[in-house]
Amino acid sequence: MNFLLRWLADLAARATRSLDWPLLIAVAALMGIGLAVLYSAGNGSRALVTAQGARFAVGLLALWLLSRVTPSRLRAWSPAAYALSLIPLAAVLLLGTGRHGRHWLDLGVVYFQPAELIKLSLPMLLAWLLHRQPLPPRPGTVLACAALIALPFGMILLQPDFGTGMLVAASGVFALFLAGLSWWWVIAVVAAAAAAAPAAWFWLLRPYQKDRIVTFLNPESDPLGAGWNIIQSKIAIGAGGLTGKGWGQGSQSHLDYIPEHTTDFIFAVLAEEFGWVGVAVVLALYLFVIARCLWIAMEARDSYSRLLAGSLGLAFFVYVLVNAGMIAGLLPVVGVPMPLLSYGGTSAVSLLAGLGLVMAVRSTHARRH
Repeated sequence: MNFLLRWLADLAARATRSLDWPLLIAVAALMGIGLAVLYSAGNGSRALVTAQGARFAVGLLALWLLSRVTPSRLRAWSPAAYALSLIPLAAVLLLGTGRHGRHWLDLGVVYFQPAELIKLSLPMLLAWLLHRQPLPPRPGTVLACAALIALPFGMILLQPDFGTGMLVAASGVFALFLAGLSWWWVIAVVAAAAAAAPAAWFWLLRPYQKDRIVTFLNPESDPLGAGWNIIQSKIAIGAGGLTGKGWGQGSQSHLDYIPEHTTDFIFAVLAEEFGWVGVAVVLALYLFVIARCLWIAMEARDSYSRLLAGSLGLAFFVYVLVNAGMIAGLLPVVGVPMPLLSYGGTSAVSLLAGLGLVMAVRSTHARRH
């Protein structure tokens, strides 16, 4: 009996040695809070929570599997992963479905968003390329990276999905930034974007995208139309006060004043029901996850591992920043979910898979010590 228990303990230790427990505990806490808020936002729908829990289970499986892959093997797979990610991204332009374009592939059992794959494979490819070059990157390397970023960014814009496209581009830019990209490149890109903004307004942006920008600047101009989302979200945040109305007691979500209250605006439900205390706890957990990813990147021994873990950690930060800014009215509404809180399958799985890549870096570093 004792031999069997020792064998099981040894098996469990070997199966979980690639996991970074501080990071995993923080992620598990976020998932637990997310399921609790989702249950309330969904008016006590167990089916909604069960479906999201199943997606978390798939994501955790992906996290565990990827955490066991060595960074050297990930590096070897990076070009193929990027190339394969472009295939569904092209397919969605022909076969996709969505409210304002073609964003999802209907696989019969689930809806799959191909853009989520490129959020992982693009940082992998750029880390692979930059690992092979002298750092800080030379102009030729920067232009090559820019082309690799522009290809999926342009394909996502054709869906059209500007918000997701910007997140994908940011995940690539962070790899360049961590590689020591000169600030002159950043200034040049910002200046070029500012110069191209008028042309983008007239020829690239769709009417609903223009409405989002106009509404962001002055939501009270159409309080019952385009401005409704932001106004009701602000009301929910303010109504929560310091400690909130209590779990399941949020009037804005239960009376359907907040739109998309189980997806993009679920953070407003959290703010109303748990107040600033609840918001502070969740933001502290997010901050810990981001800081842990950056610490793992800092401790990595090779540039590929460092750039990959760092860019994924900073990309996670942007997801939180954009959604929180959106529901507070500080940024335009762009349809970006709150990580591990918003209802959605592909996003949750890709986020957990990305954290599995970070854990793979940490696992290799820990074994060397």
